[in-house]
Amino acid sequence: MANRIILNPVSYHGKGAIREIPAIAKSKGFSHIFVCSDPDLVRFGVTGKVTDLLDEAGIPYTVYSGIKPNPTVDNVRDGVAAFRACGADAIVAIGGGSSMDTAKAIGVIITNPEFEDVRSLEGVAPTKNHAVPTIAVPTTAGTAAEVTINYVITDPEKERKFVCVDEHDIPEVAIVDPEMMSSMPRGLTAATGMDALTHAIEGYTTKAAWEMTDMFHLEAIRLIARHLRGAVENRPEDREGMALAQYVAGMGFSNVGLGIAHSIAHTLGAHYDTPHGVACAMMLPIVMEYNEDYTGEKYREIARAMGVANVDAMTEAEYRRAAVEAVRALSRDVGIPEKNEKIREEDLDVLAADAYADACRPGNPREAGVEDLKALYRKIMA
Repeated sequence: MANRIILNPVSYHGKGAIREIPAIAKSKGFSHIFVCSDPDLVRFGVTGKVTDLLDEAGIPYTVYSGIKPNPTVDNVRDGVAAFRACGADAIVAIGGGSSMDTAKAIGVIITNPEFEDVRSLEGVAPTKNHAVPTIAVPTTAGTAAEVTINYVITDPEKERKFVCVDEHDIPEVAIVDPEMMSSMPRGLTAATGMDALTHAIEGYTTKAAWEMTDMFHLEAIRLIARHLRGAVENRPEDREGMALAQYVAGMGFSNVGLGIAHSIAHTLGAHYDTPHGVACAMMLPIVMEYNEDYTGEKYREIARAMGVANVDAMTEAEYRRAAVEAVRALSRDVGIPEKNEKIREEDLDVLAADAYADACRPGNPREAGVEDLKALYRKIMA
């Protein structure tokens, strides 16, 4: 079987990278840009760091900020209408996963209008045309949505999230500027960083993993272990390290998939509005314990990348335990809670069924049935 790698055609990294945006827009002949960003980023001037550059360059734009933290079907539909109304021919997405995912869905629907019901994009949608040209500017160090072919939309009517996988949605240009992430509060920095670690570890252990993606994932784990604690303290060098780490993780998992920590996290976000990174962090060590007998020697390398000493002298059981405990310790150090007080026993049938139906579940190294998933949920119940 052939292994496929899809990445951005171009990406820019480092402090001040956003200053490349006007030149990129002009070189591509964009006449009007649809700026997709969330309302808080607009309110606190983060979006303005980019729109000020567009103003200086005389490039027309329209800002769309009707986006919720877990973007909904209606957010996408409203964005499609706004894009058409302003006559834009390109998108600049500024934000975390919510802004990026909304922008991806809008961009795909504009060029593939037969999917404008939004729900038909679930799974691997048979779109024919690439999305509207997009420049992606992340403001969080976690989702790596700027380099992935995935996005997630919430369906409030059915209280579920659905994952869309489409090679046509990847942004043409990624601008990974750590200065755009410097205003992230501690809690968001911690949660998005743990989301990136979950991407790296699940991508490394998923059924489809192979040598090239292993290389990306192990380096991402190493960078996150080194930099996440400092990024939470807002140290510039660690912000820069996390900006790179989450992108490198995205280079891997976008091409091989994830596992049930993400399946469960998606349901917690859909039913209780649990922040995605927090849900991932709660589940990651628990799912690692569930999967450990199906991962060969990979936990030894995870432990090594997490900074555990003397792993080569450990037994298989010891290095597996060390890997899990290193992840758990990092999560605790950055302030992630271990329990979700909203989960009730009577919710478990629906939660487990939704997690089982999630697109990430088949990639898990160990099969997980509905009853297995219920048992995993119980481990984070208060």
